Amino acid sequence: MTNSEQGMVPPRRLVRRCKSAGNRQKIVDSSGKSLSGTRLLAGTVALKRVLNRGVLAADEKMVGVLVPPSVGGTVVNTALSIDHRVAVNLNYTLSPEVMNFCINECGIKTVLTSRAFMEKRPFEPDDAKLVFLEDLMEKVTGWDKAVGAIQAKFLPAGMVDKIHGLERIQPDDLLTIIFTSGSTGNPKGVMLSNRNVSSNIAAVDEWFNITAEDVILGVLPFFHSFGYTGTLWLTMSLEASCVYHFNPLDSRTVGALSEEHGVSIVLATPTFLRSYMRRCTPEQMHRLDLVIVGAEKLPKDLAEQFQEKFGVEPTEGYGTTELSPVASMNVPDHRSPEGAPPGARLGTVGKVAPGSEIKVVDPDSRDDLGTNAEGLFVYRGPNVMMGYLNNEEATAEKIQDGWYNTGDMGIIDDEGFITITGRMSRFSKIGGEMVPHIKIEQELERMIEGEDEDPVIQVAVAAVPDPKKGERLIVLHRPLVEPTTIDGLLQGLSDQGLPNIWIPSSDSFLEVEEIPLLGTGKMDLKAVNQVAMDNFGPSE
Repeated sequence: MTNSEQGMVPPRRLVRRCKSAGNRQKIVDSSGKSLSGTRLLAGTVALKRVLNRGVLAADEKMVGVLVPPSVGGTVVNTALSIDHRVAVNLNYTLSPEVMNFCINECGIKTVLTSRAFMEKRPFEPDDAKLVFLEDLMEKVTGWDKAVGAIQAKFLPAGMVDKIHGLERIQPDDLLTIIFTSGSTGNPKGVMLSNRNVSSNIAAVDEWFNITAEDVILGVLPFFHSFGYTGTLWLTMSLEASCVYHFNPLDSRTVGALSEEHGVSIVLATPTFLRSYMRRCTPEQMHRLDLVIVGAEKLPKDLAEQFQEKFGVEPTEGYGTTELSPVASMNVPDHRSPEGAPPGARLGTVGKVAPGSEIKVVDPDSRDDLGTNAEGLFVYRGPNVMMGYLNNEEATAEKIQDGWYNTGDMGIIDDEGFITITGRMSRFSKIGGEMVPHIKIEQELERMIEGEDEDPVIQVAVAAVPDPKKGERLIVLHRPLVEPTTIDGLLQGLSDQGLPNIWIPSSDSFLEVEEIPLLGTGKMDLKAVNQVAMDNFGPSE
C-alpha cells in the first residue's frame, strides 16, 4: 500500500490494485473460475451496470448477499461497493428465522444469491426478493463488457474514481454490516465503516509486509469479519492474490488448491488447522510462509505439530467482529522489519495493532491495572466499530469514552505481549471466586481427545444457578471412549492442580451426541447454556 493510498477508502484501493495486477491472476476459486486484475475490475463495473437496470432501486442502500467465498461472491461485493451500496453478507449457517431477523434489521429488499447455492441451502426470505447471479450474468450486454474493459484497461484510476463518484465516499461512511455470531443471544448488526476496515488492513500490511508474491487461502466466509476483511478486502486493497473455496474443512481440496496455486498465507481457526494436519501433505503446502489463526485459542501442541509437519509455526492473533476484526497479532521474525524487537511469543496473542491501544482495567471500577495484572481488556483505535445497528443502548454499553469493552479477560506483560485468560461471560462466580470455564475445558479436552478423523469439540463447560454457591459448573461432553471415565477426568483435573472450587461434581456431567456449534466452527454458547439449564437448572 503506497503512502498516497493510506487515506483511501477500500473501493478506491480496489481500482488501483486491479490496475496494478493487470493480467496477473488476482482471484480464483475451486470451481475453476479465475479473474486477472483487469478482468476483475471490468466485471465489477459490468455487474454494477446490470444491478442498476431495474434490479436494485435507487434507494436500496443495503443489499443482502448469500454467496460463499468465491469469485462470484467477490465480484458481487466489489460491484455493490463502487455503487455506493452496503453489502450485507448473510450467515447461511443460521436458521431461516434468524436470517430473516437479520434481513429485517437492515431493511433489505433484495438478496443476491445463486441457484447452485440455493440448491444446497434452500432459503426463502419473508420480505425480500431473491435475485440469482445466473440471471444477472445473462443480462450483461456486449456494451457492459466494453465499458468495463475500457475503464479497466485504458482509463487512469482517478478517472474511474470520478465516473463512479468514489472520491465522494468518506472514510466514516458505512461499508458493511457484519452480524455477530449470536453465541450468547440474538445476532447484533456490527456497523463497520470504510475507515474501520481499511485501518485494519493497513495494520496487517505493516505487520506482515504482504506482497504480490503472496497467495492467500480464502476459506473463511464473508459473513465472518475475519473472512470479510482478511480475504476479501485485504486481497482487494493489497497486491496479494487469493484462492477461494467454500468449505474450510474440505482439507483435500484445500491441499490441492494450495499446491496448484502456491498458497503462501493461510487464515484459519485451530479447528481447521487440525483438519489440514491430517489430510494435507508438506508437498501441497510447499510455498506456505504464514499461518494466521484466530477465533479460538491455539493449543501449544497443535502449533508444535503443525510446525514440525509444514515448517511454519502458526501465528495467533486476537480480535472481535466489533474491531473489524484484528486487535493484536504475533508477527514471525521473518515477516518483521529488520531490527524490530521480537514480535511473536507462543501462548500469547501478540501485541496490539499499530495505531491502537489496549489496557487492562478492573471489571467493576474500571480502574487501570497496568501490566502483569489480570483484568478486563478495553480497546481504542480506528478499527473500533461505528456501533450496533438500531441498538444505541447496546452500543453505549460497549463503547465508553472511545474505549471498546471487549468482554475478554487477560494480562499484558512488560513487553506488550497480550495473554487472553477467558471471557467475562465465561466465568462463574462460585463462593465469591471467579472460575474460568475455558481453563477447565482445555484440561478436559486434553484428557478426552477423540479418535475422530475430523476435528470436533469434545467438551463444553456451562453454569446454572445454585442456591448455596451462587453457580454450579456443568460439563457437556461427547461419548467417552474407554478407558476414559468421569471419575478419571475429575482425578486428572485435581492432578493438574486446579482448585477444588474449579472442579465440577461427578453428577454435573451430561453426555451429548455433539457439542452445539455455530457455522463459524465456534461453540454455540447460547445453545450450550440452554442444554445445561434444561437438564440442571432450578425447577420452576
